[in-house]
Parts: sequence; C-alpha cells; structure tokens
Amino acid sequence: MLEDLLRRQADALRAEFADHDPVAFTERLAARIADGTGRDPEPIPRGAVAGIRPTPVRPALARGRRRRRPTPLLTPAIPCATVLAEARRLCHIVLRSQDIDTLGAFAADYDAAGARTFGCLLYTLDKWDSALYWWRFAAGAGDELAAHLLAVHHAAVGRSTDARLWRAIARMMGFALERHLPLPVRGTSELAQGFARTCDRSLRTFLQQNHLPRELVAP
Repeated sequence: MLEDLLRRQADALRAEFADHDPVAFTERLAARIADGTGRDPEPIPRGAVAGIRPTPVRPALARGRRRRRPTPLLTPAIPCATVLAEARRLCHIVLRSQDIDTLGAFAADYDAAGARTFGCLLYTLDKWDSALYWWRFAAGAGDELAAHLLAVHHAAVGRSTDARLWRAIARMMGFALERHLPLPVRGTSELAQGFARTCDRSLRTFLQQNHLPRELVAP
C-alpha cells in the first residue's frame, strides 16, 4: 500500500514538471540576473499537461518576506509528557488485545502485525530504539497503527519533522483509530511479558539491549 502511494506521488510530480525546459529556465535566470531586477520582464505561460493548464501563480511583491511557520503538532496546553503517556496507553491496549497472539509466530514469519506488537512490548519496557525499528518495519509492510505510533512518539519527544512525516504517511494509509486500534480483551499485558521470557535468541537481543544491535545502526 505504501509503495503504491509513493508511486502515485512520483507520477504526479513527473506530470507537474513534464513541460519543464531546463535550458529555457537557465536562459531566463541569466536574463534576470543581467537585468538586475530579479524578475521576469513578462509572465511566461506554461504549457498544458494532459489537457490541463496550471493556474498561474503571482510572484511575491516583496523580498525578505518570512515563510509562514508550520502549524504546531502540539498546542502549548498539551505537554509532551501527556503525548508520551498516550503512546504508552496505545501500546498497552495492543498488548491486551488478541494481537498478542501474533507474537507466537513472529520469530518465524516477521509479519507486520507481529512487528508492531513486538514494538509495543519493547516500548513499554523503555527499549525505544528497538521499538521504533520494528514500528518502521511494520509501517513499511502496511501497518497503519505502526505509522500512527511513530508519529505520536516523535511528537512527544519533540522531533517535529519526523512526527509530521509519519502523520502524513499514516493519513495516506487511511489510518483511523476506531478502525485500526485493536480492542482489549484482557485486563493486563502479562502474556506479553511471558513472551519476553520465551522468545528466541535473535529477538531477545532487542529486549536486553538499550539500543539497537550494532549491525542495524547505519554507519
């Protein structure tokens, strides 16, 4: 699903710049520099793409105008600790749901739901680096809740750029809390803790180390 969304975005960009002529652009740029005004002497219309002509955009009249700051992800009334608590709450809901059953075969098939659930287990154990690794794995495999969890975590720790990216990806994937958050069927997450004691050696390294294994860290 994510690959299809990215492919459609790439197709849209190619269509947008299908009529771009780099030689003509360079000539116009040189003419503006030589003129000293920094403006085109007259507007140059762009050709139609697929029968649709882009709407002309009027250039800014004044230089030095500040760019509008992006809308904050969190209002000042919502402290980061509250958002962090929300991430933990979502993880505990996942660990109390039927999705805990995906951990049983996770070491064998590494499916998206199992990766997201394992990430939730790691997150509740404060193994954040490992949790984010498996959430990215799950989101790349099409798990909408994993993308949302990444957005919530990054917003909580103040990484606004990453939070905006994952929020946009979650929206493109069609994430909806009422549809993708599993229902809790147990009062506690003890079964997840039991899995932590019985998982194989390759997964146990994520539970025992505070950071990602060295082999998974980009140089």
